[in-house]
Amino acid sequence: MNVLVLNCGSSSVRFQIIETDLDLMARDADRMLAAGYLDRIGGRSEATFRAAGRPPLRREIPLPDYGAAIAALLDWLVSSEADLPEIRSHADIHAAGHRVVHGGERFSASVRITPEVLAGIEECALLAPLHNPANIEGIRVMMRLLGPASPQAAVFDTAFHATMPAVSYLYGIPYEIYEKHKVRRYGFHGTSHRYVALRYGSIRGLPRESVNIITLHLGNGCSACAVQHGESLDTSMGFTPLEGLLMGTRCGDLDASVPGFLAEREGITPGEVSRLLNSRSGLLGVSGLTADMRDLLEAEQKGGSSRAGLAIEIFCARARKYVGAYYAEMAGCDAVVFTGGIGENSPAIRRRICRGLDKLGLRLEESRNLRVTGGAEGVISTADSSLAAFVIPTNEELLIARDTVRAVLDRPQAV
Repeated sequence: MNVLVLNCGSSSVRFQIIETDLDLMARDADRMLAAGYLDRIGGRSEATFRAAGRPPLRREIPLPDYGAAIAALLDWLVSSEADLPEIRSHADIHAAGHRVVHGGERFSASVRITPEVLAGIEECALLAPLHNPANIEGIRVMMRLLGPASPQAAVFDTAFHATMPAVSYLYGIPYEIYEKHKVRRYGFHGTSHRYVALRYGSIRGLPRESVNIITLHLGNGCSACAVQHGESLDTSMGFTPLEGLLMGTRCGDLDASVPGFLAEREGITPGEVSRLLNSRSGLLGVSGLTADMRDLLEAEQKGGSSRAGLAIEIFCARARKYVGAYYAEMAGCDAVVFTGGIGENSPAIRRRICRGLDKLGLRLEESRNLRVTGGAEGVISTADSSLAAFVIPTNEELLIARDTVRAVLDRPQAV
């Protein structure tokens, strides 16, 4: 089955087409056929297309809306330029899987999209007004371009965290507020944390219920997750993706009185406060330079900015604090797993986060740490560490494709 995986953002569409089915999943023989990225939809748009094993193709093309963007990628997939033997017409795209950011309390697993499911996703848009509308638009466009009978599935960022107990997801606010407005911790990056947990179990030859790890998804967005018996016990992101770790432009944990204080003292609206905390804070806000960890490490090394070093230290200290907290909450675990762009590719950041974790039994093996980068996976702790450290590159698109097949065939979701 050829599955088109779509991730529709506020002004972009990422895609992959993956060949998979139940047999290929069982043998880990799924194949990525092509991938791409369409950016700045509604403006001066840019498209990048790449067939597996060939260099990427980049161009500027007019993409006034999501319909034009998705039509462009569908046309490229069947073009002579893509030259994909598996896809000669749109009929060779057998299903579409959509990343949907928020499933609220209604969706605890990936599902085949029906009119009722789509209505439920629209209701959840109140909880993710910057994300779900774009996800919904991608679903509607695919219905229009491939026909309403073409099977589609929704895979939710929040679904993996549906196993959290009330002690993890409830805030210390009046309970009736939770009941009325569903203000609670939902958690995000669930597809990434779930994939990493599954992959860790596969590497170690463990059944799902024996997977007890702390996962750190570190990129522009960052989150930690306590995975106990293969399920999400707790996670750092909350009602929105703003809470938790320091991120590229998001502040992470913050005293709840700060937004009101800023609105009053700065004379700005709640919306402007939200933009400040989401888009001008984090590594960018502390350093005053950039949200890119690579540039901050370079600036620190050159000694040109003490604030670059400060931003890095806060980033690592926050992650280390969550590892310690989740280790205590789980009464111990077996490994800390790094993933995401920074987690997979920055030995320097992994080293700093692990500094001091020897008290929990984690001792970094520096030669291993330096080797495991650029898409590699492996152990980076010493052989005698009672708490191991792994690097496992995330593959959310593969998990979405697999979930789509299961949803279309009405098979149970792997958790």
